[in-house]
Amino acid sequence: MKPLRSLSGLIDFECAARWGSFKLAAQELHKTPAAVSLQVKQLEEALGFPLFVRHPRHIALTAKGQELAIAVGRSLGDLRAKVAALQRGDEEAILRISTTHSFAIKWLVPRMPRFTKLHPELDIRIDSNDIPVDLLDDGVDVAIRFGPVKDGDPAMLFRERLVPVYSPELLSDGRQELLLADLTRFPLLCERTPEAWLQLLNENRALKGKYDFSRTFSHWGVLAQAAVAGQGIALVPYGIAFQDIVSGALRVLNCRSAPYGNGYRFLVNPHKETMAKVQQFRAWIVDEMEAMRRTLDGGPPA
Repeated sequence: MKPLRSLSGLIDFECAARWGSFKLAAQELHKTPAAVSLQVKQLEEALGFPLFVRHPRHIALTAKGQELAIAVGRSLGDLRAKVAALQRGDEEAILRISTTHSFAIKWLVPRMPRFTKLHPELDIRIDSNDIPVDLLDDGVDVAIRFGPVKDGDPAMLFRERLVPVYSPELLSDGRQELLLADLTRFPLLCERTPEAWLQLLNENRALKGKYDFSRTFSHWGVLAQAAVAGQGIALVPYGIAFQDIVSGALRVLNCRSAPYGNGYRFLVNPHKETMAKVQQFRAWIVDEMEAMRRTLDGGPPA
């Protein structure tokens, strides 16, 4: 076996394996297809086994080629991530967090002073968006995403429940709280559709009634804010309403909450998982979620 005297062959091979084409790999690498093919051929000669089966119109990885493509792809990904971090010069000092708009505004940002007090050495960067995040390519350390609960998922932080909430401004005539029967007196604010409301009404055997579902919102955070503004009674995830419940801006209607199949997941860039900043943030958010879970299990705070 000839020694590997250059890594360029591995780079050309990984690119060709990823694209399944010498031509497309050449476009990415700004080379000619013949040059890429030659690099791969020389790599095969040095390794002593073929990496591709060459057909007239396409190429296909051999079994050994597939194994090598996975290993080389992983190694190059690690190398690219390390180079990018060194170029930024922020490997340890900056924590980049990606999360959804509603979670950022209604849960994470109000709590961040507690985390920064514990770790003032960290520069926190929060990017809120509702699109899927690529932890390897988007320059993110951790991501918190809202999605379906899967049993045994180690990334799951908190399984949500939907609770009906309202502003104290809706109380009149000296009343201390609203009751289930009051749902017919106010607009029932929805996230997109009234489906969740119908589930809650069914849970409480209150489907018979004339309800106003005329106001809908595109995000949970906006829905909760509409409730704070007194626009009606909103059915929202407990975590989204929690801070407003604690502050007294919202109250929870005294009825059975609705089960919900979604929750919050903590996702980590695999190249950053062992870093102190990531472990510190994970430990903190797990503690915060556990404290919130205890209030839900024992009844929402007054």
